[in-house]
Amino acid sequence: MDMKKEIAARTEQAEQIIAQYLPVEEGFQKTVMEAMNYSVLAGGKRLRPVLMLETYRMFGGRSKVIEPFMAAMEMIHTYSLVHDDLPAMDNDEFRRGKQTTHAKYGEAMGILAGDGLLNYAFETAAKAFDIEPGNGNIGRAFQVLAMKAGIHGMLGGQCVDVESEGKEVTEELLHYIYKLKTGALLESSMLIGAILAGATKSEQRIVEQAAGELGLAFQIQDDILDVTSSTEVLGKPVGSDEKNHKTTYVTLRGIEHASKEVEEHSRKSVELLNTLVVKNEFLTKLMMELVHREK
Repeated sequence: MDMKKEIAARTEQAEQIIAQYLPVEEGFQKTVMEAMNYSVLAGGKRLRPVLMLETYRMFGGRSKVIEPFMAAMEMIHTYSLVHDDLPAMDNDEFRRGKQTTHAKYGEAMGILAGDGLLNYAFETAAKAFDIEPGNGNIGRAFQVLAMKAGIHGMLGGQCVDVESEGKEVTEELLHYIYKLKTGALLESSMLIGAILAGATKSEQRIVEQAAGELGLAFQIQDDILDVTSSTEVLGKPVGSDEKNHKTTYVTLRGIEHASKEVEEHSRKSVELLNTLVVKNEFLTKLMMELVHREK
């Protein structure tokens, strides 16, 4: 299996699905729609929708009911980045090699574009009810999408992260932040795929745990890249964590220990997935690719 070609093909498929659900830029409020679409189309790995689709396929899912959830997930992820880049947060002017939303459209429109993406994500996910009105799993998937994005998920992790800036942070607290801030949307993506495909409760728990381990590995690798990579390779300014006085796994334990943690959590993630009867070779290889990425 040529992973580069396979990843490119699946990323392109996700791109096409996401584009179908973006708002039409019209009306007196079209500027916010332009800013929303600019943010989503600025590039990226489309990791979360790809993981969602591949998990869905692994459990035998074949319907288009997964597609509005894929688009919604990318909108939620993008909104979090738009707000993360704001002057009150990380104050970054470049992401993925392009101007951040607030740098291009102004701070106020940057805030509104993020708000718009979050709300439009749920409008989009709700379209799944029209595709399969009798599918009871859609409601459960909708609940997971909402909870993992909110105060008990990504947003909660972001809040703790902001409050921890400039303070002493323990390894336990850092793991908690990472589990919510990064892990929650990865858990949501794979769990929604499993739910919509009809996976059992025990299978869903394994998928959620595997995604959680992947989230920890992914974020620790992000910490490493913020120190070792370059702006040209990463597509955004390096050294952002140090600039914002953030405690990361690298500042807490050093690069060598951080690298070992990446290996350990990624190994656990794949081992958990391998306990399932159903298999998806591409999915497991993709998970390993992600934690050894250079950008």
